[in-house]
Amino acid sequence: MASLSHRDIAACYDSRFQRGYVRGKLASDPVYAATAQAIGGSALPLLDIGCGIGLLGLYLHARGMLPRYLGLDRDERKIAEGRAAVRRAGLQNAIELRTSDAAALPELRGHVALLDMLHYLPREAQAALLQAAIGRLALGGALVIRSVLRDRSWRFHATRAEELWLRVSGLIRGGAQHYPSSEELRQPLEAAGLAVSVSPLFGYTPFNSYLLVARRPGQAAA
Repeated sequence: MASLSHRDIAACYDSRFQRGYVRGKLASDPVYAATAQAIGGSALPLLDIGCGIGLLGLYLHARGMLPRYLGLDRDERKIAEGRAAVRRAGLQNAIELRTSDAAALPELRGHVALLDMLHYLPREAQAALLQAAIGRLALGGALVIRSVLRDRSWRFHATRAEELWLRVSGLIRGGAQHYPSSEELRQPLEAAGLAVSVSPLFGYTPFNSYLLVARRPGQAAA
């Protein structure tokens, strides 16, 4: 699957709406390439918490990057759609998608991804999930986080307005619960001995999204 284009990946999904969404997402959202860069050169598996329809797994496998991908999401409909796409791609042995709450993580050691989902949890649940994610990092593993960060910028206020619309429209169940600051995320990661980098990842949007990459020092096992 290493030679698949964005259009080929999109063709793995069922509906015309989904295929259009996937093409647009892969073409415009920098988080997929940023995640690939963060975990590149490693044979560790990836645990994707809040995986949605499993698009990150299909993208990374299309680039020939991962021996194993395990995606978790509490939305049964998204998991079913993702599983259908995985079957169509013939990747059942490499990509596994499970319906699961973020509070019950499997004992998988490798890289961990938390993309665009932390702010949908209360502050206490965010802290607990960060600790659980740190515990799933293997030596040489990277915790890749994209999150809205709380600050005084116009981007943050634009993000809050968009999240309010998502909650009112019902597209996101429950809506945003707590927007963490950069320090709220950095402090527990650095306290665990991880090397942390933070950089803006706005893409072509007005939203206040940042990429945090926290690495556990050491050499990954062969």
